[in-house]
Amino acid sequence: MSKGDKKQHTPREERDNLKSVQELSVIDVIGEGPIQGPVNGLHSLLLNDTPVVDAQGGVNVHGVEAQWRAGEDHQSPLTGFDGSAAETLIQAEVTYDKPITRTITSEVVDRLRVTVGVQALQQTTDEGDRIGTSVQMDIQIQQNGIWSTVKSVVIADGKRTSAYMAAVIIENLPPRPFNLRVVRVTEDSTSDMLQNKTVWQGLTEIINLTQSYPNTALVGLKVDADQFGSQSVSRKFHCEGRIVRVPSNYDPKTRTYAGLWNGTFKPAYTNNPAWIILDLLTHPRYGLGQRIGLADVDKWALYAIAQYCDQKVPNGFGADEPRMTCNVYLADRRKAYDVISDFCSVMRCMWVWTGQKMTFIQDRPADKVWTYTNSNVVTDNQGVQFTYSYSAAKDRHNAAEIRFIDPQNGWNMSVELVEDKADIAKNGRKVLQMDAFGCTSRGQAHRTGLWVIQTELRETQMVTFSVGAEGLRHTPGDIFEICDSDYAGASIGGRIVAVDVVARSLTLDRDIELPGAGNAVMSFIGYDGKPLSATVMSQPEKNRVILSSLPEGVVEGGVWGLKLPALRRRLFRCMSIQEKNDGTFAVSALQHVPEKEAIVDNGASFEPESGTLNGVTPPAVQHLAVDTSADSSLYQAKATWDTPRVIKGVRFILRLTVGAGTEEDPTRLVTTATTSETEFTFHELPYGHYTLTVSAINGYGQQGDPASVEFDIDLPEPPDFIEITPAYFSLTVAPRQKVYHPEVSFEFWFSEKQLLSEDQVLAEAQYLGRGSMWIKDGLVLLGTDYWFYVRSVNLVGKSAFAEASGQVKSDAEGFLELMKGQITANLLNREFLSTIENDTVRREFEAALRISETNVQQQLETLKSTVNVSVAAELENIKRTAANEHNAVALQMSTLQTQISTDITSRIEALQRASSTAEGSLTEKLTQLNATVNGQGATVQDISRAQAMLNDTVAALKSFRVQYQANGKAAIAGIQLSATAVQSEILMMADRFAFLNPYNGSVVLPFLVQNGQVVLADTFVKSLNINDRFVVDSLGNLQIRDSARNVGMVITNRAIKTFDDYSRKRVQLGDLLA
Repeated sequence: MSKGDKKQHTPREERDNLKSVQELSVIDVIGEGPIQGPVNGLHSLLLNDTPVVDAQGGVNVHGVEAQWRAGEDHQSPLTGFDGSAAETLIQAEVTYDKPITRTITSEVVDRLRVTVGVQALQQTTDEGDRIGTSVQMDIQIQQNGIWSTVKSVVIADGKRTSAYMAAVIIENLPPRPFNLRVVRVTEDSTSDMLQNKTVWQGLTEIINLTQSYPNTALVGLKVDADQFGSQSVSRKFHCEGRIVRVPSNYDPKTRTYAGLWNGTFKPAYTNNPAWIILDLLTHPRYGLGQRIGLADVDKWALYAIAQYCDQKVPNGFGADEPRMTCNVYLADRRKAYDVISDFCSVMRCMWVWTGQKMTFIQDRPADKVWTYTNSNVVTDNQGVQFTYSYSAAKDRHNAAEIRFIDPQNGWNMSVELVEDKADIAKNGRKVLQMDAFGCTSRGQAHRTGLWVIQTELRETQMVTFSVGAEGLRHTPGDIFEICDSDYAGASIGGRIVAVDVVARSLTLDRDIELPGAGNAVMSFIGYDGKPLSATVMSQPEKNRVILSSLPEGVVEGGVWGLKLPALRRRLFRCMSIQEKNDGTFAVSALQHVPEKEAIVDNGASFEPESGTLNGVTPPAVQHLAVDTSADSSLYQAKATWDTPRVIKGVRFILRLTVGAGTEEDPTRLVTTATTSETEFTFHELPYGHYTLTVSAINGYGQQGDPASVEFDIDLPEPPDFIEITPAYFSLTVAPRQKVYHPEVSFEFWFSEKQLLSEDQVLAEAQYLGRGSMWIKDGLVLLGTDYWFYVRSVNLVGKSAFAEASGQVKSDAEGFLELMKGQITANLLNREFLSTIENDTVRREFEAALRISETNVQQQLETLKSTVNVSVAAELENIKRTAANEHNAVALQMSTLQTQISTDITSRIEALQRASSTAEGSLTEKLTQLNATVNGQGATVQDISRAQAMLNDTVAALKSFRVQYQANGKAAIAGIQLSATAVQSEILMMADRFAFLNPYNGSVVLPFLVQNGQVVLADTFVKSLNINDRFVVDSLGNLQIRDSARNVGMVITNRAIKTFDDYSRKRVQLGDLLA
């Protein structure tokens, strides 16, 4: 037959007929309960970012079962989750000649789930057909060295082009530990025509335990794993979170408040950040409730903030939404300060402690509470009343990239860009990147970025001033008005001299000038503290005005302010109030622009108004400073400054001179420069004394007043003085300079004696290091002067040394308390101080026996004489040795014991032990004598121990103690000697300690210690220090000090001297030259 006559065959492929029967079963913890729960059932459950049920009600993922628990104190367990499982991934291939084995050790495991399968299962015939095939694996358990099959997994006549897994449950487990293995019964494939690789995917240990997880919100899921193939299944849940305390008159769904609030709460779900932060602060489990109670938080301030957050504003897409909401999932443990600050950022507020409770200051428009003018503030020594400062230009961002969680982006992060295009065109782009905490609204993210930008661009000014009693007219967070005539360039504030009620006229304390057009408005503060205002109708005299109406509460001596059409009101929010030593109050405040709310929330536009009528002549620069650094072989100086206010087109003229201006060092010009920046760098400057002068000049050529600063490029000055702070066994050395130079650091040298020259310091002193301060520890001698030598170091070089000395802290009470703590903290010392137990030797012997069980040799000798049950005498002697390749021990225990009755006994026990291990060696001898009669006992204990270990733990100890014990009370006396690599020590313990000296047939008592007091007989002392107050040195000189170690009196053999608190000598008696 010819080739063309052969019958043709088209290869065919069977469909995959193996379907996985695995089920994903998992419990996910949502968070601290109770919570409201899922927003919309299975619509709120996303598996691999796919909703189980779509918006139209169609099922996207089949075979899903979900059970929710809100997290109540008492909640029912999840049905069908009757075990606690721990799965271990194995993912190992099982071949015919290489079974995979694992060992089960846990005693609490009740069942095992073994997951096995194939990577693919199919075979190709000679004709090219792809059909199913079979494979078999056995699961075996080893008992008593014999393997037995407990389950067989047969995948018969199946076809699968991808992985297929099957789970097998094994119950009735044998005693632990035991081995478990998976054996491939079918021989391995040797050809690509047959694909049947078998794998052991995982092993799960299951404990039959039903749990309810109180106070934990959770969801239990069961999902058909076949729908996801070999992918891991991610889960996301759209839930309404914790049920918190909200006001009793509040409806969280409609965000409305009914009537007046009586201060009580009810439980409800809300995403209003004010009530969330209240729950965070006061909840005892996950919050700060164990430290902060409800009474410690200003709930009334939060009530006002919550109402502000719930107000509806445009969302930018044609609808309205609450001004601020907070939808956040806290999963990380962080500092409480950071978390509270994040929540405050949502509400545009800051939290402060008033001294009684925590309150909150929100950035929102509010009525002013007071007016400050040049007449009701304090003038300082330089004649300044208000001091202004400004934010740096680089910190005024005009673009913000706000990251937020976007529901329209699958609950992933999106970025909202907010820009002030006008400011970008003027000053260039300055971008700020930030996260909008708890934000899930694009509109809220936009408002957050706009609020930050408008705050930085519009609220750039800070003011500080001092006031008298009026400093108590407001609290931090309040808004007040400043009418500064010097800043405004016009008289806009002062006090009322006289009031004419009939004529509605006021006589003022200064002349004012009214504008030719527009209305001028005068503002006042009434006697009830409320702001008042009236329009100025006419001006009969320069210091007298007629008002449209005279508000009630305007009185003589009151404060007035004047609002002119060409000037904006200058409002500030108080940030801090500090009481000063002279009875005045220092106030710091930040500029407040009430129009910012309308700009941020409603997109309003406002042109900024000027707060001054002063001309365009630029003011003098301020904060002029110079930093020097190395520049090749010479040096460079970088000058920085800022201006009191922003002036368009301003430039700066710089003039640098060198020389002290003396005949020996005349002033010489180095260079001049012009820049539009607020910094400039001069290069290649040699040593010298420099003066830099900076003047501002505007576009019209008008030049402001110059500002100057002097600086040196030279070796640094030595420290002006060295402050030494004593502590126990250490001294803190802190050099001080009259003028702070950030580029200067210090070298520290130490000596136990005074050194007389720099060469001697460098040769004999110990170099400690370099820094701004130093702590020298390990100084153990009390009443001894320790010497420190410090010199300044900068880029140019090093100064001469400055010398200081000090003594460690040596007050008796504190020193004894410190040493007591160190002694009692030692484990051996605690044993020495404890009560002696009658069976101490026996317990030590039994403990030694338990660690010597290998290659044992033992000899036992026992002698016993018995008259009856109550009268007996016994001798026991045990000798034992044990050794293996790592340990060797020899023990000898002897006991002598007698008794006449159960109430009268005596016993002598002695234990000797010598042991050696790979870590070191130990020898020990313990002897104890016990005697008892009618419940009273006397004990004598003697311990000797020597130990040497490879970890440098080498110690020797000798302890001897005696004890009387009756009725549960014990009297103990003893002495302990110990020596280690650190120190040697002798401890004595007794109710009374005395030294007896037999002298000429009588007993002399030189000293006695009893009841915490020491009694001395004849005493001779070389030097004496009584509680660091009364000090006698070895030369007989006497010092009397106060509690701060300041010397008040010195008595020598030639003179008596007294000193004041500043160590200045006030009186000297005797030899006036001594």
